[in-house]
Amino acid sequence: MRIWLSVILIALAIAVVILAFRARRSGKPIGASVSLLLIALLPPMIGNLIIIVSGDRAVANAGSLIYFVGMDLVMFSLLNFTFRFCSIKWPSRILQYLVYAILVADAVSLLLNPIYGHAFTLEPIMVEGSVYYNLVPLLGQTIHRVIDYTVFFSVLVIFLVKVRNTPRINSERYTVILLSMVFIGLWQTFYVFSGTPVDRSMIGYGVFGLLVYFFAIYYRSMRLLDSMLSDMASRMTDAVYIFDGAGECVWSNESGKKLTGMAEDSESYESIPRRLRSMFGYYEQQNDDWSSRHMLGEDENARYYIMKKRSTVDKKGRVTGSLLSIHDNTDDQKVLLKEKYNATHDPLTGLLNKEYLSQLIEERTKDDHDTSYMVGVLNVSNFKLVNDVFGSDFGDYTLRCIGEWLRISATENMVYGRLGGDNFGIFLPVEEFNEKYVKDLLADFVVEDDKSTHHILMQFGVYEITEEGLDAASMFDRARIALSTIKGEYKKYIAVYDEAMRNEVLWSQQLSNQLKDAIAERQIRPYLQPMVDRNGKIVGAEALVRWDHPTYGFLSPGRFIPVFEENGMIATLDRYIWRCACEILSRWKEKGIDTFISVNISPKDFYFMDVAAELMGIVSEYDIDPAMLRIEITETIMMTEVNARIQMLEQLREFGFTVEMDDFGSGYSSLNMLKDIPVDVIKIDMVFLTETSDENKAKKILHSVITLSNELKIESLTEGVETEPQYRMLKDMGCRLFQGFYFSKPMPVEDFERFCEIA
Repeated sequence: MRIWLSVILIALAIAVVILAFRARRSGKPIGASVSLLLIALLPPMIGNLIIIVSGDRAVANAGSLIYFVGMDLVMFSLLNFTFRFCSIKWPSRILQYLVYAILVADAVSLLLNPIYGHAFTLEPIMVEGSVYYNLVPLLGQTIHRVIDYTVFFSVLVIFLVKVRNTPRINSERYTVILLSMVFIGLWQTFYVFSGTPVDRSMIGYGVFGLLVYFFAIYYRSMRLLDSMLSDMASRMTDAVYIFDGAGECVWSNESGKKLTGMAEDSESYESIPRRLRSMFGYYEQQNDDWSSRHMLGEDENARYYIMKKRSTVDKKGRVTGSLLSIHDNTDDQKVLLKEKYNATHDPLTGLLNKEYLSQLIEERTKDDHDTSYMVGVLNVSNFKLVNDVFGSDFGDYTLRCIGEWLRISATENMVYGRLGGDNFGIFLPVEEFNEKYVKDLLADFVVEDDKSTHHILMQFGVYEITEEGLDAASMFDRARIALSTIKGEYKKYIAVYDEAMRNEVLWSQQLSNQLKDAIAERQIRPYLQPMVDRNGKIVGAEALVRWDHPTYGFLSPGRFIPVFEENGMIATLDRYIWRCACEILSRWKEKGIDTFISVNISPKDFYFMDVAAELMGIVSEYDIDPAMLRIEITETIMMTEVNARIQMLEQLREFGFTVEMDDFGSGYSSLNMLKDIPVDVIKIDMVFLTETSDENKAKKILHSVITLSNELKIESLTEGVETEPQYRMLKDMGCRLFQGFYFSKPMPVEDFERFCEIA
């Protein structure tokens, strides 16, 4: 028996050593405490082994010391393990250190037994025919047992409280360790008080070490996991279904039952596959995992679901079951759809925005090469005036009405959207474009609000796509080019792009790019057309711009002035001509020549500079009399910001400039404007004499205008004089200054100086 007991103890000791090493390397927070406890179990086991196998008193005495001191070490490590394993703290540091000090003191007392003989002695007895040294406890041993039993019972109490306070399903590991300690305690108590010579309870120590390692390091409560997973699955908002290997449903959570209509249904889980098929159609039950998306219902009532299947297999790859989850993704999907809608639609009208419309057009033209398409730009004429007169709210309402009109009028294959501002883009097959129908709609488009009905003028620029690979922006640009040709023409509603328009745009771009160099190289220069008085004497000249182009030769103003008027570069050109005029006047001043030069001001100049400050600055720079640089304005300049323009003209006159009103008589408000505008000279246009069927009536009007100007102390200058009879007639009417081909065409400055015998 002693041999077999020794073998068992050796085997258990080896197992404990291995597990102590593995616990240390487990990486778990409690690993060190478990390792320490397992190592602490070895001394009592080894000491007991020595006692069992030894037949020598000295050896048996050494084994006893190892045994008893090891028990103190076991109590120390058991306390450390208990507090860590049960997740509790010492009531105080003083108590902790006091207990540890008592255990150390007891161990020291036992180690002194060979000297003082106060703890125990050994007496030989015969066991199984051989000598066995049995323990005879003394006072020191009694104290040792009291200390260790006190610690041991304290540990039992701690575990008992932990078991009571821990949910039953999670208390398995505490319960097993508690019961094992109770069993070992009873076993060892039986040995102590029964007088049994050989201590077999050390086997329990080894087994206890194995249990501690298993439940502290390795153990996972499958009941706990099963309960937790089941509870979590039951509480999930996703519908969850579990199928066996044959595809039969064996369990569903409450969300799954509710989704399939089983919340208050007594049907078994077997009906779930049929219910799911009726809702989602055929859903796969093959071995492979999969996921799919489904939409149930339509429009605002639509619900969106994500189905996922995960299968489990055994070691041979056979399906043992599967889990199907169905997630209601409606809220997220609707947020996503709304974000997508906002990213692709105009917030005011609800139409496609420019970016998304362009994307759809480019995709359609790229994929469909068999259909002829066209794009159009729909524009509200004078939309700024609509906002100014009726307010921005009505302007927004107008744009929404146009958007609704497009929805109603759209053909099946038409794509449309808002490009920005008052521009709308349209894309459709050429064969679906009915020009007459669209023209009639545009001519009769009205917007009604609560107060009244307003007619809104809209115009449509069209480009038929003939060039492959063209991006949408370029298509719309060409439609806008067509639209620009009817801008301001209130009886034209549709314009179709052609190559002549394209060439005109290219021409405009080319001239605009060349303006800076043309000025620097003096390709552009002023021509002077003489102005004469009643005696035929040249008293001044009008500066007219000409361009001697290195490629295209001599360009008339009609070839480039409208281009620069359109793109705003007229301000650069006018500023240059003003400086040229001042250079000429400065040179004439040095020669003592008293001849003025008139320069033109474009209405666009006011958008790009302070006209008055610019003119006064140039005159001051060249140190010339402002009266020698006359300023020509047209009634168009006075169409906007009238008060500011009048103030500007008064400022120029106070500085010394002479202000001329050009083309007087060619407009419809000249007389009215003459009443308010501070001018010094009116230039009467002879064109209305040559374009009337009642020449006598026209002459009377001309005479009245000249007489009126004289009475108002405003000097009159008639331009466009081409014949001597016209010259005589105008003199007889009282006109003071004259200009026209009868006297001379515009000419270079050098020719003008020779013509006037100045040079």
